[in-house]
Amino acid sequence: MITIISGTNRPASRSRAIADLYASMLDARQEAYHIVDLADLPADFTVSAMYKNAGKNKEFNKLIQVIENSDKFVFVVPEYNSSFPGVLKAFIDALSYPCPFKDKKGALIGLSSGMQGSGLALSHLTDILHYLGMHIMAMKLKFAHIEKNFDGKIITSDLYNDLMEEQIEQLIRF
Repeated sequence: MITIISGTNRPASRSRAIADLYASMLDARQEAYHIVDLADLPADFTVSAMYKNAGKNKEFNKLIQVIENSDKFVFVVPEYNSSFPGVLKAFIDALSYPCPFKDKKGALIGLSSGMQGSGLALSHLTDILHYLGMHIMAMKLKFAHIEKNFDGKIITSDLYNDLMEEQIEQLIRF
């Protein structure tokens, strides 16, 4: 099972739209997937699902089950202040211990309005996921100037489309 994580809690985000597009591409290959949209996190999860309250938030526990039952992950990560959104780090920190990412596989997609395509954010996230024992694919997609190359439903850049197709094929074989 592949889980696509939309890495921001911003409602109706580009990250979620790219996650949906990735899901449709997996559908075309008859690959099973789930989408975890951080916009669906319980608003109070940092106090109701962490530390002494670990395991007590039923809504958050449902997300943990999806993570635990997945073998592969795709993180769709927007760039926020040269890194990734804090809500993604809080989500990772709130997962059960030992971390359910250990010995699992991941692919990364970075979205940026700037010209670096979220490279620093993906580097930072890779370091954290490696620390947690996840194996990250070498092919990390860095989609720069996303607002010029994505209309909200389809990617308008042939290069970006080709890269997504290639990453999906690699992820399936990974």
